[in-house]
Amino acid sequence: MLFSGIPFLYYFLPCVLILYFLIPKSLKNCFLLLSSLVFYAWGEPRYVILMMAAIILFYGFGLAIGASKKTRLRKLWLTAAIVTGCVMLGVFKYVDFALDNWNKLTGMSVPLLRLALPIGISFYTFQCISYAVDVYRKDVQPQRNLIHFGTYVALFPQLIAGPIVRYVDVAAELDDRQTKWEDVARGLGLFLLGLGKKVLLANPLGELTSTFRQTTEQSVLFYWLYAAAFMLHIYFDFAGYSEMAIGLGRIFGFRFPRNFDYPYISRSITEFWRRWHMTLGGWFRDYVYIPLGGNRVSRIKWLRNILAVWLLTGLWHGAAWNFVIWGLLFAACLLAEKWLPLQKLPNILRHGYVLLIVCISFVIFNAQDLTQAGQDIAGMFGGLGIPLISAPAVYYLRSYGILLLAGIIGATPLPYKLFSRAANRWPAAGWLLPAGALALLLVCTAYLVDGSFNPFLYFRF
Repeated sequence: MLFSGIPFLYYFLPCVLILYFLIPKSLKNCFLLLSSLVFYAWGEPRYVILMMAAIILFYGFGLAIGASKKTRLRKLWLTAAIVTGCVMLGVFKYVDFALDNWNKLTGMSVPLLRLALPIGISFYTFQCISYAVDVYRKDVQPQRNLIHFGTYVALFPQLIAGPIVRYVDVAAELDDRQTKWEDVARGLGLFLLGLGKKVLLANPLGELTSTFRQTTEQSVLFYWLYAAAFMLHIYFDFAGYSEMAIGLGRIFGFRFPRNFDYPYISRSITEFWRRWHMTLGGWFRDYVYIPLGGNRVSRIKWLRNILAVWLLTGLWHGAAWNFVIWGLLFAACLLAEKWLPLQKLPNILRHGYVLLIVCISFVIFNAQDLTQAGQDIAGMFGGLGIPLISAPAVYYLRSYGILLLAGIIGATPLPYKLFSRAANRWPAAGWLLPAGALALLLVCTAYLVDGSFNPFLYFRF
């Protein structure tokens, strides 16, 4: 079930909200857990059992780690928890990738498992692992209420696409929280803003990228148009969905961490990754990079740590070699920024360098395989013997030009700054916000009722 779908917007969510605010406080977590299981089962009826098993297992691991007095025993339970999470991911996400490469390397024909990837498994598995580690570190006390812990793992606003919420961030709210009307208003505003980004910007930009793949008359201009469209599409798709999740969490009394902070205004790749998918970057920093020693080790070990983090970051997004190359490309750029005086370049060159690297990286990211990635990059730089301009490229540039411009502006803080200045200068402008939110909902609904393109890219992760 998509947040940006009619069943969710007009059936599931209204029913859940009405019942949630009617039932007693003591039953709210139980109701949220049941609602989240229904939400998940809507799209993954088979794998809801897997998620329930993860809840029970990691609930038990947390209690075992907390109850163990000896460090050796605590480490044993923590190891069991981490191995369990890795096995879950490995079986459903990476076994076929490993077997396929083994077959190619050895000439053998080991049969693949061909298991469907459970929706959101990368997100909720990471949350379970971080919980076990935080209990081991004594950053939090183990949760003794299975319903509360299950609510943390399965909470539907952030279940299938994040942000990756750590238990330490919501532990107090699981036990006791209140929702004020200003939280509801703020949450609805964030949800509708994210909905607008997803439906009105990400979806049509995604249509353009799909059209490019179906067109045979390619040109250098069309390849760059595709690259720019996908770069904006993936941002508004994921950032919009994250804002919807954060808004829903706010309505239910949870304060989820921010996941995007205008990454395309960055002046270095280091800054870009402080602004893009912030909860994933923070997770790898705190649970992989720092435990390996971070940068407080020898240069060789530091290089190992960087490569390990970015290899894992690439593989987290998908079991394919283009994701591995995607991750290692960013590792190379981050290392280069440590050693080269790029900060001395003019800001416009630094910003342009970031946009170029990120654009190329997402072309690799969206390719079906390395062959297609190489072809796409060659096409962008005139390496395929194709014309610079083609009639389809000019047609789609004209058709999507305003949308692309809106996307470029919308990916910067400019709209927010203009609205804030207007609200400060004319207090009456604030009263227009509810009307604007309602209008946005109606426009998005009309777009969705029309049966238009409405996928969600991060379902596959």
